[in-house]
Amino acid sequence: MKVLHTVIAERSVSRAALKLGSTQPLVSAQLKRLRGLTGDALLVRAGAGMAPTDAALALLAPAERLMREADVLFGAARSGRGFDAATASLTLNLAASDYLDPLFLPALVSRLQRLAPRVKVSLHPLSADSDYRAKLAQGELDLVIGNWLQPPEELHLGRLITDDVVCLVAEDHPAVLRPRSWTAERYLDSDHLAPTPLHPGAQGVIDDFLALQGLKRRIAVRTAHFSLAPMMVAGSRLVLTTGRQFCLRQVGKLPVRIVRCPVSFPAMAYYQLWHDRAHDSPAQRWLREQVRSTARELVDGPEVSA
Repeated sequence: MKVLHTVIAERSVSRAALKLGSTQPLVSAQLKRLRGLTGDALLVRAGAGMAPTDAALALLAPAERLMREADVLFGAARSGRGFDAATASLTLNLAASDYLDPLFLPALVSRLQRLAPRVKVSLHPLSADSDYRAKLAQGELDLVIGNWLQPPEELHLGRLITDDVVCLVAEDHPAVLRPRSWTAERYLDSDHLAPTPLHPGAQGVIDDFLALQGLKRRIAVRTAHFSLAPMMVAGSRLVLTTGRQFCLRQVGKLPVRIVRCPVSFPAMAYYQLWHDRAHDSPAQRWLREQVRSTARELVDGPEVSA
């Protein structure tokens, strides 16, 4: 259609080739095929130049329309544009663990509401009975946010936050009162509070790492309500092992303290995961950028750096 439109508009094969960034022989060959498809000469000799036939002129408007429609259909996805957050009307489905900074999801929702007021957001929990990999593949979820020791290989991933692993305990816990006695052996022998694993057969990133080292801690309480874990810690001798950023939000609000973890854990990494089906979607690319920006602002903000 582009060759047809350009040849008719320019009334010259050589000028059409220059405008298309092509060669005259190639455009001539394409014009020959167009003549076979339409059953018309399309461009004929007229004195010293060329002139479009009546049939060619009649094809000009339909060709322009088809090119506009093709640009809408293919151009936006190819260029990564085509999503106008201010006017878009759709539903975004996100699944997220609550192990992250407790301010993350509120900040993300606030950002999405501000930038895309007509977009609906549906937040889903990550739990052992929810197959997030299947839901991403089936389109039931657009994005999953959480932490994994080894993220699934078949999914795309973007690193959001890397955080130190620390322990959160009550302010009168022996780890606070007698820090020199807070050894790896004492840590493993303590009563621990741990989140419910995110999928069947999993132990969680902390226990998976300990198992790789041939170690095991005593888990006294498992909870699917991770946001309530700090309050459970505050009134007990339980130890919560998680990222520093999550714990920092609790200090000053509850009678809890952050202490070092005597077992050397690697940094805890949080990711956003998505399926290949959504990889090139302009709306999904925009969503992933908002998630990245929200995480970056929380990490770099004064509350965290303090």
